[in-house]
Amino acid sequence: MTGSEGLIVAENVRKTYSDDGVPVEAVRGIDMVIREGEFTAIVGPSGSGKTTFLNLIAGLDSLTQGRVWLAGRALGEMSGRELSDFRRDNIGFVFQAYNLIPVLTAEENIEYIMLLQGRPREERHARVLEILEMVGMKGMENRLPGKLSGGQQQRVAVARAMAAKPAIVLADEPTANLDSTTSGELLDMMRDLNRTTGMTFVFSTHDRIVMERARRIVVMRDGMIAEDSRQPGGPPQ
Repeated sequence: MTGSEGLIVAENVRKTYSDDGVPVEAVRGIDMVIREGEFTAIVGPSGSGKTTFLNLIAGLDSLTQGRVWLAGRALGEMSGRELSDFRRDNIGFVFQAYNLIPVLTAEENIEYIMLLQGRPREERHARVLEILEMVGMKGMENRLPGKLSGGQQQRVAVARAMAAKPAIVLADEPTANLDSTTSGELLDMMRDLNRTTGMTFVFSTHDRIVMERARRIVVMRDGMIAEDSRQPGGPPQ
């Protein structure tokens, strides 16, 4: 494989941890191509390696072996600063704990990445209002996270992930702290955003609600891919 084959290309990706001197293989030789516009769920039980794999393709964790390309760039060939800037500009993250900054308003949380990118205030403000309307949070830009429900906080987190128009949004268990109704509404919103914007979404999850809406399901067991299936309506293979 080469980095030109997809938005994300993983080649023989392996990750081994040390547990009191005993090597533990969390990810065991994964090859995968994720193309632009996909809406993919990486699923499996706790300990299957799905979150570790997500962290590896995001450049948040180092590989023991193998290579990862994102948008044609080999993550392992970048310096620490290069990788940090590349992640900032190309990857949006959604976490199960929301990870909003509690002393910042919804607008300030959403514009934070654009602020780091040095974008003008007028551009940031216009993009925040645009993305808040897209995620159904119009008029809530001045609210602090503590004044929002869990579902509303996660919508702000999704807006923050998408605000700078990254190549891909990676979501680690984004519905874990939400009830089933709120989870369904959030996933429907993200699927609609995927369809209307063409932005690529990859989830790490064991939530059936996510799996039901994914167009591609990758099942992991014991650090390896056990199954990889596509549902109707996905991008061309």
